[in-house]
Amino acid sequence: MRVRVCRADEVPSGELLGVTVDGLRDPVMVARVGGEIVAAGSICPHEEVSLLDGDLENGRVVCPGHGYSFDLSSGGCTHDPELRLRRFRVSIVDGDVWIDLLRP
Repeated sequence: MRVRVCRADEVPSGELLGVTVDGLRDPVMVARVGGEIVAAGSICPHEEVSLLDGDLENGRVVCPGHGYSFDLSSGGCTHDPELRLRRFRVSIVDGDVWIDLLRP
């Protein structure tokens, strides 16, 4: 199931964009990483802190709660390999950003 989340030109470079999606409890985090738009869950799996207030550094979001870092391209945590962000498959259609809710 694909849903439109925003326009591609609404995704700022070097910043995180939080988007509310019907059917999901928490916002989806959208960002540009290496020129590519990526989308992931916005809640830290370590302590359930919102990552939208975190810093985006070199394609990684740093949790404002405890400093855990997550690679937005893979979802992996640099501090604990057991922790992962939920990732969403992204497609751009006519300038709109769509995410697939069922397939990563």
